[in-house]
Amino acid sequence: MTTAVEPQTLTQCIEQLKRERNAILLVHNYQLPEVQDLADYLGDSLGLSQQAAATNADVIVFCGVHFMAQTAKIICPDKLVLMPDPHAGCPMADMIDAQSLVEFKAEHPGVPVVTYVNSTAEVKAESDICCTSANAVKVVRSLDSDRIIFVPDHFLGQWTQSQVPEKQFILWGGFCPTHAKITPAMVNEARAEHPDALFICHPECRPEVTAMADAVLSTGGMVRLARESDAREFIIGTEEGICYRLKKENPEKEFYPLVDVLCPNMKKTTAEKVLASLEHMQYEIDVEREIARRARGAVERMLDVS
Repeated sequence: MTTAVEPQTLTQCIEQLKRERNAILLVHNYQLPEVQDLADYLGDSLGLSQQAAATNADVIVFCGVHFMAQTAKIICPDKLVLMPDPHAGCPMADMIDAQSLVEFKAEHPGVPVVTYVNSTAEVKAESDICCTSANAVKVVRSLDSDRIIFVPDHFLGQWTQSQVPEKQFILWGGFCPTHAKITPAMVNEARAEHPDALFICHPECRPEVTAMADAVLSTGGMVRLARESDAREFIIGTEEGICYRLKKENPEKEFYPLVDVLCPNMKKTTAEKVLASLEHMQYEIDVEREIARRARGAVERMLDVS
């Protein structure tokens, strides 16, 4: 067990170990502020996947949830991928398994499967192409078929279909419990308190919430909008962790999180756990070779589209 150290010393120890291990820290926008501050790259699922594919590091320390670290391993099979807390999972990813997808495909023969990256390697292996919330519309439009199987998030699927109405979507019933908490009443309350603020939300939100938004964006899209918009105030309809980055990068603007929109799994990683992961080279993420090979095709097709 790592002995507690002062934040400045802890950061110095992590930086030294990164140099010794030739390691890179990839950090999701929902992570704790102390972990975001350690990042070599801070971003959304698409950006993190692109960085994993491009890095020359020997070791990837992934600060996010399990499917993200798995995706990095799928893209980079010869690199060591570590996850500081192996118990940081994703309820949405657990809402479908490979056998269920095989059976679902059999009910709709010949229909291509678009799988959200919030899924296991085994599910990706049964898919034609992956997508993220940032590129789902582009991915769907890249396919010739008029019909699409979309798994596992039916809220993201519904929003994507609203942007590509010429295609018929066959949706799985999964969802993100954190984004599903967001209701129109919560949005109305926030707007009453901040009448001049733009409301921006994630496409994993319910359709009745996305219909209220001034913009529906991935977290990467939110970062860009906050930087480029003339607006000074924003109500943020996604996991509250991103507000730290938004305020840090735009100190002259205000960002208002909705109440209790927090992913407990995203908060499991701490700076101390990052240090321990690098010290002891723990906890390694591995994917069975054949599963990884098949999943890699779906992920690489996504990256090619992006």
